[in-house]
Amino acid sequence: MQIEEIQRLHFYQTSPHPCSYLEGQEARTIFMDPAVPVTRAVYSGLATVGFRRSGAHLYRPACDQCQACLSCRIRVREFRRNKRFRRIWKRNEDLVSRPLRHLDDPRYFELYCRYINARHAGGDMHPPSREQYQSFIEARSDTTQFHAFYLQDTLVALAVVDELDHGLSAMYSFFDPELPSRSLGTYMILWQIERAWRLNLPYVYLGYWIKECGKMRYKTDFRPLELLLNEKWVLLT
Repeated sequence: MQIEEIQRLHFYQTSPHPCSYLEGQEARTIFMDPAVPVTRAVYSGLATVGFRRSGAHLYRPACDQCQACLSCRIRVREFRRNKRFRRIWKRNEDLVSRPLRHLDDPRYFELYCRYINARHAGGDMHPPSREQYQSFIEARSDTTQFHAFYLQDTLVALAVVDELDHGLSAMYSFFDPELPSRSLGTYMILWQIERAWRLNLPYVYLGYWIKECGKMRYKTDFRPLELLLNEKWVLLT
């Protein structure tokens, strides 16, 4: 999708609301017109200018006084696993990934609830609910893929991935919180990098990075990493 085509789309801006990441800050968000289908072409074009999917919507932060949220993406072809990543990859070689057509198995929702309760208690997504799960996790576009990870016959993790023209977008993942030694969150990013490489896609999008937000610090471990600064992708040094 060309810049001219993006400019012809309609967008809406939210009213100010409390920022989910920086205490005391107000946030605004721009959403693409929900009447426009989230096709692969539309999503791919908007991803290059900082948009991300949440449920059925494509959005981008548009705060009045703050530009802390920066889109980030991994350069797949130049990525090399460091010693820590190699250990995590080897530790999870016994996992099997399976593509899913839908998420109607109750085990997926049960795993989601255990993950939110253990890892995000007190956050925006807590307590987990069926409505939240359906609108955020189960919602899909033309690009969406679901991948479940099994240890023998036991479900241990699930990744929601969007395949774009130029990369994979790591939309969301959740996993068994009782298996901390496996570092499953890190493993699923490594798995998506490997998958993008096999699909000959140059990037894996990790959403937004905020320097002052400790919860997002892990994203800078995946180098080389590009940040979208002033509408240009710049290598983080």
